[in-house]
Amino acid sequence: MATQVRTRYAPSPTGYMHIGNLRTALYEYLIARSNGGNFILRIEDTDQKRFVEGAIETIYRTLKIAGLKHDEGPDIGGDYGPYVQSERKDIYLSYAKQLIEKGEAYYCFCSKERLAELKQQCESEGRGYKYDRHCLHLCKEEIEQNLKQGVPYVIRQKMPDSGVTEFDDVVYGKIAIDNKELEDQILIKSDGLPTYNFANVVDDHLMRITHVVRGCEYLTSVPKYNLLYEAFGWEIPVYVHLPLITKGPGQKLSKRARDASFEDLLEMGYLPEAVVNYVALLGWSPGTNQEIFSLEELEKAFDIKGISKSPAIFDYDKLNWMNGEYIRKMSLEGFHKAALPYYEAAIKRSDIDFLKVSRVLQARVDVLSQIPEKIDFLDELPDYDVSIYIHNKMKTNLENSLASLKAALPVLRELNDWKEQAIHDALIALVGKMGIKNGQMLWPIRTAVSGKPVSPGGAIEIADILGKKETLYRIEKGISLLEEAIQNQ
Repeated sequence: MATQVRTRYAPSPTGYMHIGNLRTALYEYLIARSNGGNFILRIEDTDQKRFVEGAIETIYRTLKIAGLKHDEGPDIGGDYGPYVQSERKDIYLSYAKQLIEKGEAYYCFCSKERLAELKQQCESEGRGYKYDRHCLHLCKEEIEQNLKQGVPYVIRQKMPDSGVTEFDDVVYGKIAIDNKELEDQILIKSDGLPTYNFANVVDDHLMRITHVVRGCEYLTSVPKYNLLYEAFGWEIPVYVHLPLITKGPGQKLSKRARDASFEDLLEMGYLPEAVVNYVALLGWSPGTNQEIFSLEELEKAFDIKGISKSPAIFDYDKLNWMNGEYIRKMSLEGFHKAALPYYEAAIKRSDIDFLKVSRVLQARVDVLSQIPEKIDFLDELPDYDVSIYIHNKMKTNLENSLASLKAALPVLRELNDWKEQAIHDALIALVGKMGIKNGQMLWPIRTAVSGKPVSPGGAIEIADILGKKETLYRIEKGISLLEEAIQNQ
């Protein structure tokens, strides 16, 4: 019977979840789901100095919004808990002592002062710092005496000092690391808590994790993990190391650089489904031309073989395009609900029908945060240069724009049924009567009522939204501006 696939997302609660973290969680989720397996959430909080208040809640919230439902975790339990490492601290010491008994680890009683001197000596001699194994050969009696006297200690892993350690990675293939490069890493710190590397291995084994997914920057750490697995006689998991995500050549996305987190992107007006879709394609290809995937479609299509070694560039233009595709697929009601906070922030007038704005805007916005700058003219006509009346394609200039506005004003003033269709019929009838092109009428009106070279919606849609009184006022204002400009030519 085949082993059930089990993956785990094991973040440290040290702040917000950046895009690299989200992609790792997403790929682990997809590997589990595409293989009918389980996706586990584990909180790795052994480094208490870096703990950030509220970070665990951020992790829960991000996974929920992204749709990555875990099967086991601190909040829902499971058969292999606890799922918070600080609640498992009593587990690790016993395993470290097993390694001591096997001769694969040893107590180290070196003081901070001695280690600092050793580091300084290495630097002065121009070589990299590496622990000198001062405590490796302590006799049993000396070790027992130190323990009895309460001398602070750490437990170190005894690394091989010759040969190479090889391992296979699904993405990067076979990799070999010279064992001389490996330091006798600390497994248990002086406070009794395990180091990240040690707790990781013990927990992955006890939780029966079959696939370990993480960034390629951890590739060189794999020999440390594998030597621990081998020392315990445990099965080594499948390794899947992911390419870097960069914001340009050699510029890695990172928390330290304050690059956008998942929640930042949502605040910037991106839809969670679009972000998840885009992040899935940062380093993975489905092998087809399809780019728009729901999470359910990703679960079916995802294959580890599609992960690339090459760094993926985070491209806001591509994300904007994808987000726009998602916006246009929303129901009008869904878009209106998402856009409403932006309307309320940009428009203070009480006579604007926001639902009409949504009908016009949905097809013309890629990111929700673009909404205020696209609709601010509805609140108040901006100051504008009359040169925007001149449009070669529409065949408009200052003179014929003025003529169109003057002809339209009385027609619109007489219109009693102020609705989009009635406005349309009245203006198109006027165009026919004047013998001009539609654009020679509609472009000047659109310009007069918006005061912008580009606006969501045309003259008729905007006039309907603004209402009769405001539309007539703005056309009158346009006539005055054009008359003044022509007179000053």
